[in-house]
Amino acid sequence: MADAKVGKICHYYNNIGVAVLEVTDNPIAVGDTIKITDKNGEEKFTQTVESMQMEHKNINEASKGDAVGIKVDQPVAEGDLTYRV
Repeated sequence: MADAKVGKICHYYNNIGVAVLEVTDNPIAVGDTIKITDKNGEEKFTQTVESMQMEHKNINEASKGDAVGIKVDQPVAEGDLTYRV
């Protein structure tokens, strides 16, 4: 099964390890495994989504058009792409 593009990183808070993910293609949910790649498609890392927040409230699922904060295991950069694997 091919990876499903979820969206792109639009901001990263390095002091708390949280990325703001703009959901542009497919929904994402807590418990999903995601892959982060750089703008050129080079894989950075894979992780499970442990928690998500939208406007400082915990949510379990995000849909196209949402911008959500997710805790990430490693630093990411604006423009990095996110895929559900």
